[in-house]
Amino acid sequence: MIGGGSWATALTKILSENGARVGWWMRSKDDVQHLLRTRHNPRYLSSVAFDLSRIFPSTELKETVEEADWLVLAVPAAFVQSSLDKLDRDMLKNKRVISAIKGMVPSKNVLVTDYVAERFRLPHDRIGVVAGPCHAEEVALEKQSYLTIGSPSLALAEDFCHLLRNRYVKAHPMEDLDGIEYFAVMKNIIALTCGIAHGLGYGDNFQAVLVSNAVQEMRRFVHAMNPQPRDLSASAYLGDLLVTAYSQFSRNRTFGNMIGRGYSVKSAQMEMNMVAEGYYAVKSIHELNKKLGVHMPITSAAYHVLYEKISPAVELEILKEKFK
Repeated sequence: MIGGGSWATALTKILSENGARVGWWMRSKDDVQHLLRTRHNPRYLSSVAFDLSRIFPSTELKETVEEADWLVLAVPAAFVQSSLDKLDRDMLKNKRVISAIKGMVPSKNVLVTDYVAERFRLPHDRIGVVAGPCHAEEVALEKQSYLTIGSPSLALAEDFCHLLRNRYVKAHPMEDLDGIEYFAVMKNIIALTCGIAHGLGYGDNFQAVLVSNAVQEMRRFVHAMNPQPRDLSASAYLGDLLVTAYSQFSRNRTFGNMIGRGYSVKSAQMEMNMVAEGYYAVKSIHELNKKLGVHMPITSAAYHVLYEKISPAVELEILKEKFK
């Protein structure tokens, strides 16, 4: 497990309680020492107690990776490159890699799985992605949750599903790696925009229209990037969008709400002390769309607010006239 945040903590809970031995890389030595001393992650989901005969926290990335059969990536997308570039290119050649990151590598504007495939010369059938409506906070509370593992290799996806399934987690495989991953990136942009609208005082009626228009926008973009038939009503797509757009646990919605209420980007980031992936995703998707020319009014509105410092109130006034 690469990462010490809430999703890394939730996945480690699931995997270790299902019997897996989990080498757990964290950046902070203090966090590792605290975990070894108290069995709790001091920063995230601190109510979860871990079995130290099943988890092995460490700040030594190469050692953790070398001993693993599976590599699960759960750091913020903005830190993927700086974390993994410390590894030799051939270190993952016998590994299977799962991205639990719902973001893009911002310096390259590429999906995390594409970066991993290129950086470590891995075929895509050795790579998968975790998707679905599954907030880490609810996993910690053992609320019923559903996950989708996307990979060109259904065998790989099913193998990882088997590691995840328990009495409160259902998991199923899908072959649509790119579509699932792009949707996971874009739903953060939509949730962020929903938060801006809420912060400005827009109600549930407007948010429902925003989300329904968002589904159409996401369909257009994903089809332009990777055309193939998709049932976007599936939980890996629509379910993930809905929970991120509406949930109290959504950090992207929370971040957007603060922007709508008048916070600057920097002050919102500092107060949250957590990474809202949607902030970086907006710029990446906006840059990619310069070549595609897809009609994306919601993404454009979010970009104008976050990167061009247009007033959220002005931008939402313009956006609402584009909806039906």
